[in-house]
Amino acid sequence: MPENVQERKPKISASRKLMLKSLMVAKAKEELEQEILVKEKEKHKYLAERAPPLNTSGLSLGQLQDLCRELHAKIDVVDEERYDIEAKVALNKREIKDLSIKVLDLRGKFKKPTLRRVRVSADAILRSLLGSKHKVSMDLRANLKSVKKEDTEKKRPVEDSDWRKNVEAMSGMEGRKKMFDAAKAGPVQ
Repeated sequence: MPENVQERKPKISASRKLMLKSLMVAKAKEELEQEILVKEKEKHKYLAERAPPLNTSGLSLGQLQDLCRELHAKIDVVDEERYDIEAKVALNKREIKDLSIKVLDLRGKFKKPTLRRVRVSADAILRSLLGSKHKVSMDLRANLKSVKKEDTEKKRPVEDSDWRKNVEAMSGMEGRKKMFDAAKAGPVQ
């Protein structure tokens, strides 16, 4: 790594960043208000097209009754359309919910439970892997290599009988450590 690496300074200061955020929020608020006004205008325009204002002045009783029947028929048609659309929306919502559940299942995105340490024997692991039908016992000690005591004694080197070599081996820090260990192990029995 080069030694003259300096910390990167932000390109925009905190006050400038705050000012820009406030300007963005103000602009978004203005656009939202304009969008609401546009929607209201569209709503009034649609209602003017679909439901023109009624002229009831100068109509006789029979004509008013015919107009009421006509309006009731239109209301029934609109209610049927509304009911059909609501049913389609409910069906689509149900499908969306089912599909989102399937997606979560495929992803495997579940809350992972906290795991605890559990002591399990080798037999229990084999039973869980192979199923309860198979009875397999695994004796781990059977696979160990047996060691005889005689072999270890033969491999041990014979101590030097020459006292001069023994003095040289005991000199220095290593020799003092051996003497200390020997003195410590001796009386404990």
